[in-house]
Parts: sequence; structure tokens; C-alpha cells
Amino acid sequence: MLSNEYLFPVRKTRRDFLAAGAAFTLATSGLLALDKDEPKNSLKLEVDPTWGKLPDGMKFGLGCAVVVDSKDRIIVTSRSTNPCVAIFDIKGTLLETWSKDISSRIGYDQAQFNATAHGLYWSKEPEGEFLYWTENVSKGKDGKKLGARIYKTDMNGKILFEIGNVAQEGPKAIKWDFTNPTDVAVSPNGDIYIVDGYGSQKVFQFDKNFKHLKTIGGSGKDHGKFNTCHGVWVSTLNKEPELYIADRGNNRLEVLSLEMEYKRTVEGVRTPCCLYQHDGHLYVPELGSRVTVIDAKDKIVAQMGDGSGIKDDISKHPGKFKAPHALTLDSKGNLYVLEWVGQGRIQKFNKG
Repeated sequence: MLSNEYLFPVRKTRRDFLAAGAAFTLATSGLLALDKDEPKNSLKLEVDPTWGKLPDGMKFGLGCAVVVDSKDRIIVTSRSTNPCVAIFDIKGTLLETWSKDISSRIGYDQAQFNATAHGLYWSKEPEGEFLYWTENVSKGKDGKKLGARIYKTDMNGKILFEIGNVAQEGPKAIKWDFTNPTDVAVSPNGDIYIVDGYGSQKVFQFDKNFKHLKTIGGSGKDHGKFNTCHGVWVSTLNKEPELYIADRGNNRLEVLSLEMEYKRTVEGVRTPCCLYQHDGHLYVPELGSRVTVIDAKDKIVAQMGDGSGIKDDISKHPGKFKAPHALTLDSKGNLYVLEWVGQGRIQKFNKG
């Protein structure tokens, strides 16, 4: 089994879904277990302050996204021109970077990537492994619109399909009016969900070939409306997969069916950015200085790293957070949290 195959262990068709109609305690210096009645088999996480260092001459910018592939390579993107993309192994060894070669991979040069970088999603599909990139909107030096594009690539960054603000339509490119997209997720049946979190506050559903299926949303507080629908995730924690939306400005997670019908709301989160699934739980990076963990019943079982009261340099407080923007876990249960701060700080928490 590939290391992350637990996300979508069985691929299903749309017909399967229509027909279908654990908790634990976390313990570390920065991690607070909320329920004393949780099982004793606690997962201990300890911060590794030396992990993920860049060599002289390189630095992260605002932390955008972090994902892990089937080989447990950790892929980090940030608002930086050097590196645009950094790839590490579990031990923190820098395996490769993409910088000057970025334009040959995704069509944008270093400055354009720096201006538009935002989301990244790793997907294990029947044909192999792929990356889905989400670009924010920006303007080039010539005043032309940049970004507002989602593109699917192979693991080397070669574009296989793009949708949004594309230069020209064709067999592998579709023009679509995304205002300012922030994230993408792929369902076990291949459907693709895109959130326009910095723009229209709409959620778009496409099939695996990017044929449009449905659009919901708009700005607001009512269910079905959003205030910065920043992240999207297809949860397979329960028998029936569900769509989770990180509704950041409304401080909530909205749970929908895969047909994008409202089911329920998860409260208790603080400016959630996105979600990641591992070992029966969903992990939520919160821009409000915290990471929250929920179980399959939407119960908050742990929260960690609240550095909201820290006034000095956050880098002096390993294990604490200022502005978590993205996270991932490797196959061994180690946690990686990337922050939206100037130096794009990424921290690894080793599983004990």
C-alpha cells in the first residue's frame, strides 16, 4: 500500500455514492487534550526545531501550502522566488528546489509564481499521483491579470490541465471566471471541488474531466453562504464521504454532502484555513494561532500551539504558532505546520 492510500482506499463512482444515499488524546508541550475521558492510547508530538532549514541564499516567504506524497516527501510552497518550491524528506534533508526552472514547469516565472502562489493538493488517483495548484489573482508588470487559475500537474510540475484565467482554451485548458480561488480537493469518485475563497465566496463542483456540475455559495452567514471559504476537503472518516468547507471569516466548518447540500456546522474553530485527514481525525490549521483536531463525529479532541498572546518574535517559541495556514501529516503520523508569516515558518512535530 502506498503510504497515503488511507485517504481514498477504494475509488468509487458517482453511482456508488448516490446509491449509498476513535477519538484519542494528543499530548505534547504545545498540545492540549480537551477530554479526560478520551482513550489512553495517546499520540505524543514533539517539535523538531531543526527540521526543514534552507541553505544560505534561500528563504521562504509567506507560507502557502505543504503536502506529502506517497514517498513521504514533504513539498512546501511559499511566496518566495528562491525557492518557489522546496521538497524535503522526513528527516529534513532538502531533496530538491524549483526556482529558475519554475516557468518550464507551470508557465509562470519566479516573480509571477511569487505573486500568485496559494494552494496545493496532492491526489492519489488510478492513473498515478498528481498535484493540484491554486493561484490567487494578481497583476503583472504589464497590468494584465495573473493567477485565478487551478492547474493539475504530474509530480514534476508538468501541467496536464488548467482551468480559470488561461491564456487560450484548448483540449487541456478551460476558461472559467474564478474571482480569486484559494483551494481545491478531489473526491474518491474523481469529482473536483474548488473554493473561490478570496473572491465570489462560491464553491464549484466539476467531474474528473473538469465538466461543470454545480455551483453554490455567495457571501453571507447563512448556511450555504460563506465569509472567506478558504479551504475544502473531502472527508472519508465515515461510511459516506462528506465535503468540509473551512469558512474562515465565519469561524466554522460547514459540512456538505458530495452533492453540495448542507448537512451541519462544526463550531469551536478560530479562522480555519483548510483541513487534512489522518488516522481517523481531521486536522485544521487556524490562522488565529492554533491547530485544532476533530474526530469522525466532529468532536474537538485537541488543540495545540496557541501563541496568540506572544508579543515578541514567534520564532523564539518553538511549538507555538502565530498564523498556521496549511498542514499535513506523513505516513508515520508526524505533523508539519506551515505559517503565513514573512519567513514562512514550517515546523515539524515528531510522533513519539
